Amino acid sequence: MNILGRVNSPDDLKKLNMRELKEYAEEVRQFLINSVSKTGGHLASNLGVVELTIALHYVFDCPKDKLVWDVGHQSYVHKIITGRIDLFDTLRRLGGISGFPKTSESPYDCYNTGHSSTSISAALGMAHARDLNNENYNVVSIIGDGALTGGMALEALSDAGHSQTKMIIILNDNQMSISKNVGGISIHLSNIRSAAIYNKFRKKVMDTLENTPGLRSFIKHLKDSLKYTVIPHTIFEDVGFRYLGPFDGHNLFGLIKLLKRVKDFREPLVIHITTIKGKGYNPAELNPGVFHGVSHFDVETGIFDDKKQDYSFIFGEKLSELAEVNNKITAISAAMTSGTGLESFVRKFPDRFFDVGIAEQHAVSMAGGMATAGFTPVFAVYSSFLQRAYDQVLHDIGLQNLHVVFGVDRAGIVGEDGETHHGIYDLSYLSHIPNMTIMAPSCFSELCRMLEYAVNVHNGPIAVRYPRGSEEYPIPHNTPVTYGKGELLRNGNDVLLLAAGDMVAKAIDTASILDNIGISAAVIDLRFIKPVDTKILFSNITSKRLVVTMEDNVISGGMGENVLRILSKNHSKIPVLNFGFNGEPVVHGKVMELFDLYGLTPEKMAFRICEELKSV
Repeated sequence: MNILGRVNSPDDLKKLNMRELKEYAEEVRQFLINSVSKTGGHLASNLGVVELTIALHYVFDCPKDKLVWDVGHQSYVHKIITGRIDLFDTLRRLGGISGFPKTSESPYDCYNTGHSSTSISAALGMAHARDLNNENYNVVSIIGDGALTGGMALEALSDAGHSQTKMIIILNDNQMSISKNVGGISIHLSNIRSAAIYNKFRKKVMDTLENTPGLRSFIKHLKDSLKYTVIPHTIFEDVGFRYLGPFDGHNLFGLIKLLKRVKDFREPLVIHITTIKGKGYNPAELNPGVFHGVSHFDVETGIFDDKKQDYSFIFGEKLSELAEVNNKITAISAAMTSGTGLESFVRKFPDRFFDVGIAEQHAVSMAGGMATAGFTPVFAVYSSFLQRAYDQVLHDIGLQNLHVVFGVDRAGIVGEDGETHHGIYDLSYLSHIPNMTIMAPSCFSELCRMLEYAVNVHNGPIAVRYPRGSEEYPIPHNTPVTYGKGELLRNGNDVLLLAAGDMVAKAIDTASILDNIGISAAVIDLRFIKPVDTKILFSNITSKRLVVTMEDNVISGGMGENVLRILSKNHSKIPVLNFGFNGEPVVHGKVMELFDLYGLTPEKMAFRICEELKSV
C-alpha cells in the first residue's frame, strides 16, 4: 500500500518517519499533477508548497492551531492531508470541494479565503481573540511574496509588529504572483535572497569562534557589525517582527526542524522561505504563469486542450490596435497581465504599460493621476478584484469626473473558482458612482466597438464589463455605439425582454422558445446599463403585458431594479420580472450548470415568464 493512502489526517502524518515523509511528498506531488490534469485548478502554486504544508501539519496541532492560507489557491496539499483526498475528483465541480479553504467544508479550514493579502489581518485577529480568551495555540499565516505587495498585507504587518502579539508569518517567496512579481517589495526580497550567502558565512565563522574562551562579547559585537555591513535590516524587523531566513522551502527535514524550534516563540515572527512555483513538474517549472490556473491538460506533454479566443484576448488585441493610433492610451494591470489579455500591449508599448502588482487601490488612483495629465489610462481588472478599490473608484475617479477606462473582465459567473471570484456585484457597486458610465458588450464585435468608444469618444469615467470565456454567438447590430443608446434586436407584441452583455444571447434564445408556444417577445440590447436608454424603453412597452430584465449580476442594485425605478417614476403600470442572482453566495461549478441552478437558462426563464403571464 502506498504511503498516500495511509494519511487521512494530520495524526496519520505524524506517524511517518523521515524517509516515509519524503516519499509521501513525492506521492502527493504526483497525485496533484494527475488529478488537476483532469479536473483543472491551481497547479503550479500547490506544487510549490508540498514540503511546506507537510512540515506545518507535522509540527503544529491543527485544527487547534490555525493555518490561514493567503488567497487559498495553494491549499490543495492541506486538503489532501486533512482527509479530502478521496474528494479530489469533485474539485471545483458543482457540489464538490472548493479550490479554496472553506470553513463549511472542514474544521481544518479556519478561514474562507480567495482574494490576496488578507491572511495576516485574519491571523492577527485570531491571535488577539486567543489572548483575550486566555487560550494557548499557534496562529500561522502563509502568504506569498506576490500577496505581500497588497496594501492590506502591509497595513497588517505594521499593526502586528506594533502589537507584539504571538503569531507566525510564513513568507513563501517564489518570485511570482500569476505573472512575474514587480515593485519595491519584490526588490527588497531579492536583496535578502542575495544576502543568503552572508548567513551561511556568518554561521560557519561564528560557530567556530564562539567556542573560543573570552570572545563571546566580541563575537556578539562582530555579528551585529557584519550584519549591518553586509545586509541592512529587513522591513519585517523594522516594523517589529523577528525575522528568520531565507530558508529552502523544499528542504522538508530542515523545515520541520525550524518549525519545531520556533513554535513556542512568544513574539511575532516572520519565516522567509524560498520555493519554486511548479516544483517537480517540468512544464510547470518552465511556465509557472501558464500552469497557475489550468484546464484539462495532457500530463506527458503538458499540452492543454485547444482554447478558443475569449473576451480577454479580444480586449487586449483591440486596445493594442487603438494604441497604435492614440499615443495617449496607457494600460494598467494589477499582477494580471496575462489573465486580462494585455501581453500584446506589453510587447508593443512597454513604456505605456504599468504592472503595479497586487494593488488595485493604487492602480485606480494612479490612473486618476494619469488622466489629469491628459492620458487615457485603461485599467484591465477582474470584476471581483475591482471591488477592492471601491473607494478609489468613487472618490478619486467618479467625484472628479476623470476619464479613466475600466476594462471589467470576468463580469458575471466565472465558474469553478466560486463565490470569491464571481463578478456578480459590479453593476450594483458601479451604478451609483457619480459620473460613471457602464457598457456591456453582447459579443466580440460589440466589445471592440465599445472599447473604441470608451477610449476615443467618451469623456469621464467609464466601465466596459465583459464575461469570462467566449461569445455564445455573434449578435447582429445595425447601429453604432452612441452614448446611452440601446438597440431593438427583435420585434414582438406580448413581452419586452431587456438584456445586456452575456444575457443578450440568452434573451434571444428565450424569445425563440416563447415564440414556439405562441408568445411574441421583443428583445432590446440595452448596451448601456448606465444610463438606461429610456427612449427605446418607453417606445417599446406599448401594448406589452410584461417587461422582463435579464442580467448576470445580483438583482439588488442592478440593472433590473434601475429599470423598475424608471418605470415607476414614470407611472408605468406594466409589471416587471427581474432575472438575476438573488444575493446569496453563488457556489462553484461549470458556468452553464450555475445558470441552470439559479434559473437563468433560456428554458427556465421562458417557463417563469409563462407563469408570470398567467397571473397578469
